[in-house]
Formats: sequence, C-alpha cells, structure tokens
Amino acid sequence: MISKNEWDPLLKVIVGVADNAKIPNIDVSVRTVNYADRTDKELQHIKPGLYPEQVITEANEDLDTLCQTLKKESVEVLRPDRTNCDYYNYCPRDTVLHYKDISLASPMSLRVRKNEYKAFDQHLNNIKEVEYSHPDTLYNVECIGDKHQLALHETEPAFDAANVLRADEKLLYLVSNSGNLAGAKLLKEIFNVEVCLMQDVYSYMHIDSTVALLRDGLLLINPSRIKRNEDIPVQFRSWDKIVCPEPYDIGFYPGYCNSSPWINMNLFSINPNLVVLEEHQHSLRKELEKYNIDCAMLPMRQARTLGGCFHCVTLDIERKHSK
Repeated sequence: MISKNEWDPLLKVIVGVADNAKIPNIDVSVRTVNYADRTDKELQHIKPGLYPEQVITEANEDLDTLCQTLKKESVEVLRPDRTNCDYYNYCPRDTVLHYKDISLASPMSLRVRKNEYKAFDQHLNNIKEVEYSHPDTLYNVECIGDKHQLALHETEPAFDAANVLRADEKLLYLVSNSGNLAGAKLLKEIFNVEVCLMQDVYSYMHIDSTVALLRDGLLLINPSRIKRNEDIPVQFRSWDKIVCPEPYDIGFYPGYCNSSPWINMNLFSINPNLVVLEEHQHSLRKELEKYNIDCAMLPMRQARTLGGCFHCVTLDIERKHSK
C-alpha cells in the first residue's frame, strides 16, 4: 500500500468513527498541548468524559455520508474498531503517518493517545513503532498563557502525524505545540527524506488547517497565519498559491469548541481535480473551481466541536501513482 502525496487518485482510505469520543483527564500533556491558551478558570469549565450523544450521532452520520461518497468514486473504505477508547478514533490522520509503504505510529504529543492507532492497525501493513515515554520534562508549562512559547521541549521526539503533509520526496512539517524539532529529525532518519520545516507560523496545532497541498505545484494557504511567502519553506515558495477566503463558521456544540472556524479549509483530495469540502464553504469552492478542482460539498456538523474536518478524519493508505 503506497501513498506518498496528498493528491494522487485515491484507492484506499481509513475513515474515523465518533463512537466513545471523550475529553480526557487533564494531565500535563493535555494542559500544555491542548489547553495552553486557556486560563485556569476557563479550564474549570472543561469536564472530562464522553461528548454529548448529539455530537456523536451527528458526527457518525456525516462520516457515513463521506464514506458513501468515497465508495461512489470506487474508493475502498475501511473503519476503526467502534470500541471504547481513551480519547477518540475520530481522527486517524493524527496518529499514523502513512508515507510510501510505511505506516509510522507517531510518538503522539498527548500521552493518552499513545495506543490510539491500534483501533485500526488491522488495516495497515509494515507498521513502524517508535519507543517513547514522554516524561513531564518534555512539556513546557511556560507555554500556558504565552502563545510565543511552544508546549514541547526537545528532550525526545514528539509529533502528531497531522503535523505532516506529504509531497512525493519531501515532507512538510509544522513545528507547533504538537510537534517538536526532534520529531522532524526522527522523520528524516526513518524515511531518509527531505523534511521541510514550517516554524513560527501557528502553535495550535496541526498543519492541515494552515496549508493544503492540492497537487504538485499548487497549495492552499490560510492568510491569517501565512502572511508572507517567507513563512513557507523555500522548497514550496515557487508553488502557485490559492489564498483561502474567510471561512463560513458552522459553529460548535455549546461548551465544546476544539478548533477555530479555519477547520473548514481542512479538505481532502480524492484526486487532483476533486476534493471533499465542508458544505457551507462556497467562497472557497469558487476559488478552487478556478483551478479546475471540483468539490463534493458534504456536511461535517461537529468539525469544530471534535476538532477535525475531512483531512483530519481520513487516513489515505493507497493512491494510484503515475510511473
């Protein structure tokens, strides 16, 4: 199973499930990585435990709609186990970097997510695991209330797979609260590939609401974070760029907001001329159509609530590559 970029024609994909999604107990990893922007008083209103039933039901309905759309495009769709979990199995993108023919179980920034990939490892071949412990010393408590400080020290590699985008022989890596420089170094060692660093752009936390790689030579950028061409690694500065319009805010379940409205630019490519896009993002649809990219406009009602839209909730493990 080979998937080495974000845009080649999709053949096989894992789509997440929302069953048993929960907010975990707040240890030092959750406090610094997920909630560094919250005050202690605000944190008191965050209650660990299962998400409301409406959130789970609507998320699963929309994930099923996505699956049906993909199947109509002759894509093989696989799902994680719908069993109990410590966090959730909603975003398989976060936990595994499938690059070329290796499925790397990422050294996750949140301790509670360490074994999350095992909910779908039966669908993966050639799994590579990283031994890690993530002691308290990894986490920088000075980041709390200070967006200019990141949550992770460099004591050992830590990154979520969603800090990475694949571009054939290059990996684009966001240094953020969920990915440190040691993680980028580990990626280079494992895959023997050029890792292009994006730094001082966005701390909270994954790359796929900041940049999308649409096809070779074309990327979509979030103008609230990427303000200059120099914010992009030099290897991508010559690519054509679509500036994402202000997103339509779909809202969130009261008291459960885990992402900004920019999660709505989190699209997923079925092939270089077709993407899946949140159904209200018509301004972005019009921009993509200028580049002959069609959009399957689908619902994802709890994207902001659960912190993931179409790129987040998918893990492509096989794409058709031209020789």
